[in-house]
Amino acid sequence: MKKLGDVLLRKEPFSEIVMGNTALVRGMVEAHTRVASSYPGSPTPEIATAIQSIPREKRPFYFEFSTNEKVATEVAYGAAVNGHLSTVFFKSVGLNVAADTFVQLNHMNIIGGMVVVLGDDPGANSSQNEQDNRHIARLSYTPVFEPANPEEVYQYYMEAARFSREMHMPVILRLTTHVCHAKQRVSFGPWNDPGFDPTPRFDPGNGPYIPIAADVLPMKKRALERLETVAAYSVTSPLNRTIDNGNKKRGVITIGLPFLSLMDVLGQAVEKPDILKLGIVYPLPRNLVKQFLEMHENVKILEELDDVVEKDIKALAFDEKISTTLIGKMDMDDWVGEYTPDKVAGIMAKTWPDMVPEKQAPSADFRVPARPPQMCPGCGHRSAFHAVKKALKDTDITVADIGCHTLGYLPPYESGRLLMCMGASPGIASGLALFNDSRKVIAFLGDSTFFHAGIPGIINALFNKHNITLILMENGTTAMTGHQDHAASGRNFNEPTDKIPVRQVLEGLGIKHIFETDTYLQGKLTELVKEAVAIDEFAVVMARHPCMLKFMREQRKKTGFRERRVNIDPEKCQKIHDCVAVFACPTFIRRADGGVEINTDLCIGDGSCIQTCPVKAIAPAEEGK
Repeated sequence: MKKLGDVLLRKEPFSEIVMGNTALVRGMVEAHTRVASSYPGSPTPEIATAIQSIPREKRPFYFEFSTNEKVATEVAYGAAVNGHLSTVFFKSVGLNVAADTFVQLNHMNIIGGMVVVLGDDPGANSSQNEQDNRHIARLSYTPVFEPANPEEVYQYYMEAARFSREMHMPVILRLTTHVCHAKQRVSFGPWNDPGFDPTPRFDPGNGPYIPIAADVLPMKKRALERLETVAAYSVTSPLNRTIDNGNKKRGVITIGLPFLSLMDVLGQAVEKPDILKLGIVYPLPRNLVKQFLEMHENVKILEELDDVVEKDIKALAFDEKISTTLIGKMDMDDWVGEYTPDKVAGIMAKTWPDMVPEKQAPSADFRVPARPPQMCPGCGHRSAFHAVKKALKDTDITVADIGCHTLGYLPPYESGRLLMCMGASPGIASGLALFNDSRKVIAFLGDSTFFHAGIPGIINALFNKHNITLILMENGTTAMTGHQDHAASGRNFNEPTDKIPVRQVLEGLGIKHIFETDTYLQGKLTELVKEAVAIDEFAVVMARHPCMLKFMREQRKKTGFRERRVNIDPEKCQKIHDCVAVFACPTFIRRADGGVEINTDLCIGDGSCIQTCPVKAIAPAEEGK
């Protein structure tokens, strides 16, 4: 079997079936990218997985996971103004974190070139919202290239890198979830490594790089002039293309995944419209769009999320006095969700019923039961929530944060009743504690998020004397996005490093009340939380346990590893169902007769459940049973 790292470093042209995120990395190699940075977040973590498949000593560029997206953007920018082609990648809401730096980039003269790879998330598969980051591209005067499949991910990255390097400006490569994770046979070009000249090329004369009042307006003018250059280039760019089906009555302008879905839907269509597929979505290729509009009586604008391209096209039609009938989003459903083939079929059926048949409803008369997300077997967060809930009153207010522990919101734990974004829980909890003498306020925060964005809120709570309790859920990794290391893990992406201990950081801030225990010691954790919330000052409870999914994967690789599990003694079991309904480990199965059994495929034998049974019916299984 070919190793992925060897495939990504092949010298000669080749083709391979890869996912979009992997195709991007080969593009980085071929384009002679020298620095890449990121903070993990779906749908982009597999980019780092592909990078990691290349041994460090063979890797032709430097890569790091930074502490958050803003820092990652600054690392890539610093490298780029030093003359090195750089790339930064993160998920949709990661751009919110990076925005303070990102919106300034196109004002700068980025001599090495910089590609910002953005994983937007239509459908909110793994995000708090469905935000459309093309709006932020407009705010920052940054061009947007948007591929539709893995082949285009590779091609568009190569073109974005070339253009960025030549124009000394950032370029957004906007991917969406399906494009990141789709697989396709991609034809790659040759790679000839010219060697690397590490000579620093930063020169203040290439600037200015300081946006003070005297320079801001000229810098903005330069950014706008660059954008005009992109607009002129986009008219003839091969990234935009027209499919001529000989239909002058009807045309469709579309981009990205909606284009692929449209092509799928048109296989069943009575007639096929002409199609203008935009690869550069901002700035709009005005002359290209103008020509397409003038050649058609009716044009449908098909884009997922917001009506960004639609507004640009309608403004263009107004300015140019074009009489073509333009059809954009028709109702609220068109604004929500991914434009998968079934959704596009419904949209096109609403638009032109005579062209696309109405979607037929499924004939099967059944409903698939809901399958809510849940924490893994043995997860330390489960023990934590089970114990913490016993320490709190029903009237107490609990604030969630981003991470696996967000799932504590779900039954039966119901802990964490508010959620916003990474690191927000200490600040939100502080606001809830104001004018509040009757209800305790408890915030949850993970250790990776602590370093990412949690520290400012903690400092604020301490500085302004907010009476809250912080429960710091420490599992030693960035678990939710694939077990990436963080500052307290003892290694970074490339090598072992000194840990930055969370407790010492807290103590260094001057926090006086710090408690800690392993979450499997549920009784002790309950008592510590009671003690912490009774203090009328800011207090922290460190609830720690290794991520058991990561831990068990590592254990199974060791020589002599033996599977373990627990058993339920049917003679002792009184069908109280605390194991199922209160502790809620997914390995427990409640039978129709009320009895409980163990799913041996899921049970890891960690034993955290044993203490939860009031009649001691759960015990470690004897070897071989």
